[in-house]
Amino acid sequence: MGTPAFAASILAHVSAWEPGRVTAVYTQPDRKANRGHKLQASPVKAWALERGIPVFQPERLKNDAETERLRALKPDFLLVAAYGCIIPKAILDIPAYPPLNVHGSLLPAYRGAAPLQRAIMENYEDRAVTGVSIMEMVEALDAGPVYKTTTIALADLTCDELFLRMAEEGGPLLISVLDDFIRGAAIATPQDARYASYAAKIEKKDAWIAWDAPYAAVHAHIRALTSKPGAKTLLCLGSTKLPVTIGPGTRGTPCTQKPGTVAREGCALRIACKDFWYELRQIKPQGKAFMDCRDFANGLHTVSDSVIGFAGCDDA
Repeated sequence: MGTPAFAASILAHVSAWEPGRVTAVYTQPDRKANRGHKLQASPVKAWALERGIPVFQPERLKNDAETERLRALKPDFLLVAAYGCIIPKAILDIPAYPPLNVHGSLLPAYRGAAPLQRAIMENYEDRAVTGVSIMEMVEALDAGPVYKTTTIALADLTCDELFLRMAEEGGPLLISVLDDFIRGAAIATPQDARYASYAAKIEKKDAWIAWDAPYAAVHAHIRALTSKPGAKTLLCLGSTKLPVTIGPGTRGTPCTQKPGTVAREGCALRIACKDFWYELRQIKPQGKAFMDCRDFANGLHTVSDSVIGFAGCDDA
């Protein structure tokens, strides 16, 4: 059971596991995507259909028909990775072995919907880490006992890059747990709820950059939202207010300007953080594609090589 590319990678590892056979795949229903609003299959569905694996896409699992359909498959294992749907106890009780989830954090930290994004946003100090946990699924949110974990350095990774790393690490980790079950050697450790934290879903308001934070926090915020939903700011350039999405940049020189100050030096564009300038590299004006900041700066209707405006939130 899974939906995005991360889950498709986990599925690929599982399908190559010699003792087992993938009998069915569950994924989210096709959703409208892009400007054409055409229905688009999930990466998990596309991967499974290419290999002739049956695919089911219920809107919800909490009904008798879905329970009976899964029970008829007589699964030994129920494996979940970023499915995006609440799984009721009646479903969790069906497989012969405990149902397993590949979760993108070192549990009990960052239980919830956005563990990767929140881990990047909130851990911007040097040598910060996150990881992958293989846990038993229970009714409580991400609270089941953990079989194995692996640690991943956050370094300068974007969310997209972290997803790839977690898929690379999580697939083999899950397989090692399956092997342990076959050998009768699987051991789970209960989570200590005292150290639990919650990774809330990313909302629209979370996309807006707070420039009055230190450079490290701003950079982490932008990396956490790359590429979806994207880190946003409102450029106030004279009488023009331009909503833009910003890609990860680099740290500039120490800055004493008011946070949010936008400055231009030749073709370079930078925004003041609490302590350093944030040197922009890529920028996406609303309704357009990402472009190099040099091209964007060249198109500005100003010849100034100093302060040209301010950046803020959508209500600036």
